[in-house]
Amino acid sequence: LSVIAEAQKAGATCAFVDAEHALDPEYAGKLGVNVEDLLVSQPDTGEQALEITDMLVRSNAVDVIIIDSVAALVPKAEIEGEMGDMHVGLQARLMSQALRKITGNIK
Repeated sequence: LSVIAEAQKAGATCAFVDAEHALDPEYAGKLGVNVEDLLVSQPDTGEQALEITDMLVRSNAVDVIIIDSVAALVPKAEIEGEMGDMHVGLQARLMSQALRKITGNIK
């Protein structure tokens, strides 16, 4: 949030992808974040979060994108699966694929 506050002071447009669904606007405001101007998304799955991030990157309308947090980017298959199902490396594959796609779109 400190990065967003400083970027906003410099006139940047910022986005906050709140994968943890834990953003506290009051706390953010105390840190200097202009919450009214902050683009906030609260995706339900890791795939949604990364698609939103990619869309923001491709739009070229946002200067700073913060994802809170990578650990909370849970793949849809894991959310919809049964307790005890094995999802070995699923999050790592999701991140790897998404980062290749997103970095290719950064201009």
